[in-house]
Amino acid sequence: MKWLLSVVFIYLFLSRNKIITEIGLSNDDVNDMVFLYGLFFGAMCGGRIGYMFFYGTNQLISDPLSLFYIWQGGLSFHGGLVGVILSLLLFCKRKKIEFLRLMDGVALSMPIGLGLVRIGNFLNGELYGKATNGEWGFIFPTDPFGLLRHPSQLYESFGEGLVLFVILLIISKFTKIKGMVSSCFLIFYGLIRFIIEFYRQPDAHIGYVAFDSLSMGQILCLPMILIGIVMFIYSRKTA
Repeated sequence: MKWLLSVVFIYLFLSRNKIITEIGLSNDDVNDMVFLYGLFFGAMCGGRIGYMFFYGTNQLISDPLSLFYIWQGGLSFHGGLVGVILSLLLFCKRKKIEFLRLMDGVALSMPIGLGLVRIGNFLNGELYGKATNGEWGFIFPTDPFGLLRHPSQLYESFGEGLVLFVILLIISKFTKIKGMVSSCFLIFYGLIRFIIEFYRQPDAHIGYVAFDSLSMGQILCLPMILIGIVMFIYSRKTA
């Protein structure tokens, strides 16, 4: 439900977005792009494949059909991001439009959906933070230990949602270079997520994957940041 609600808000934003209007997409095109290419092929299919590949490898090896057990839950943002990029690349080829220009418009809308999804995570008591003694801590009913924990979902909603949106909006106002907004999305999302993950409880079945302190989410943010930097340099040089 939280995913669908976030996508609806993304659609409403993109249908009125200046970049999308300049590209010349109709409301029907935006509808297909968001719900078919973005949500279904990108976020859902890519997110599920990414989750099983990054977080459920053992289960996938022992039971390959578990890839389709979507009712068990499990979507990866990084897998969904790759899925969205690939599906929108196909959309651009079909519509004969510039990929980087479209991605700039889409990147500007992403923090809206991310912020809403993290609020949904908080309300569902999932993906909560590490134990804390702070007065701002929450006891989540889904936590089997009943500990006072960081509301890391709200930290992420604020960082990946509001802060990231403001950063990208400012960048979009001051530059028209193609690829700048989307490259900065990769860089700043990766940085924000990497930092906030220090307050988030790692997945129980994986734990830390490097140096006894870095989670899988943080490891996946590193190539994301690197790709963003390469894109940023490329966009500047080809402007």
